Amino acid sequence: MAHGNLELGLDTFGDITNDANGDPKPAAHVIRDVVEQAVLADRLGLDYFGVGEHHRDDFAISAPDMVLSAIAGQTERIRLGSAVTVLSSDDPIRVFQRFSTLDAVSSGRAEVILGRGSFTESFPLFGFDLANYEELFEEKLELFNELRKQGPVSWSGNTRPALHSQMVYPHTESGTLKSWVAVGGSPQSVVRAAHYGMPLMLAIIGGEPLQFAPFAELYHRALKEFGQPEQPIGVHSPGHIAETDEQALEELWPHYAAMHNRIGRDRGWPPLSRSEFNATAGPRGALMVGSPETVANKITTVAKALGLSRFDLKYSHGTLPHEAMMKSIELYATEVAPRVRENLAKG
Repeated sequence: MAHGNLELGLDTFGDITNDANGDPKPAAHVIRDVVEQAVLADRLGLDYFGVGEHHRDDFAISAPDMVLSAIAGQTERIRLGSAVTVLSSDDPIRVFQRFSTLDAVSSGRAEVILGRGSFTESFPLFGFDLANYEELFEEKLELFNELRKQGPVSWSGNTRPALHSQMVYPHTESGTLKSWVAVGGSPQSVVRAAHYGMPLMLAIIGGEPLQFAPFAELYHRALKEFGQPEQPIGVHSPGHIAETDEQALEELWPHYAAMHNRIGRDRGWPPLSRSEFNATAGPRGALMVGSPETVANKITTVAKALGLSRFDLKYSHGTLPHEAMMKSIELYATEVAPRVRENLAKG
């Protein structure tokens, strides 16, 4: 069951935004903006800041751990992690080492969210065959689970050389690195997360969030069947907050539509219509868009239905300006978060 101490976090992919003249900002400028956004989130008391990994010209961040290290040096309490780390096209040992190092420089605030990623550009970039999509993730997650134990690792598979009683450093001070498994829409992935006893992060970016309730139920059943202790469930969903519902919708629409259509051209999607956008932003849709009261009520509904321990708002959307995102973060922290916790406390 969700409760009043639900963690509320933020996620960004470092989307390339526009400057005051409507021109795309350099990636370096966007990355510095992301650091500023994280510092604001920390100052306002939010619980988590996640940075996603992409290898495209419309996203600025390809090395989340580097950006997170910069953020760690300018923040004090907010937990820091990925959203998502594409484990399939990376080396699990290097992923563990990078995030255990982040854990050190942040004084124990690091997390990692592991997934296959919804984009596939990293596979050819790093020399992996998409035909091995499933095997790459399954084997590498198995190895990463062994690394989390921070003892001698013996492992063999088809996707990298075997290890024989190998120690991997640095270890975390606490003896553990909180590691989530991100799931989009696959029951098999839910069961896999339960098998390893890892927390589950549901990426709900379309449709109706309450349709994911069976995934939460499956996860709890699978944890019991595998003899694993209960683990938290989180949700990652896109959204934008402004003073009123109308302002939030009008601010987000052109940027969200442009982003959706740009990605859609690669994937064969039809152009997004305003009516479709409005439906996704409506009371039952996945977009958390509107005034603080509207967004707080939607988050509360989802948190109760899925029994959440954390909700992460994906607040960046294509060319949505930095200033609009900063205001959205401010409203999320100062008005949405208290409302959500008050709602949940009432039961």
